[in-house]
Amino acid sequence: MKLRRAVCYKQMSSSSSRNSLKRRRVVRRSVKTKVKRLQKIVPGGQGLEPDRLFLQTANYILHLRLQVDVLQALSKLYKP
Repeated sequence: MKLRRAVCYKQMSSSSSRNSLKRRRVVRRSVKTKVKRLQKIVPGGQGLEPDRLFLQTANYILHLRLQVDVLQALSKLYKP
C-alpha cells in the first residue's frame, strides 16, 4: 500500500512539474511579446533592455501627461 502511494505521488509530482514548466514557458513567451510591443510603442524603445524600457516608458507617460495638461490649459484660455 505504501509503495503504491509513493508511485502515485511521484507520478503526480512529475506531472505537476511538467505543467509548471509549460506554464512558465507560456508566461515567459507572453512577457517577451508584451515587451516587444512596448518597444514599438515607446519612442526610442527599440533595442532597449526591459529595465531601461520601463524607465523610458515612465518618462514617455509623464511627457504625454504634461502635453495633455498644457492642451487643457490652452483650451480653457481660448474658450469663447
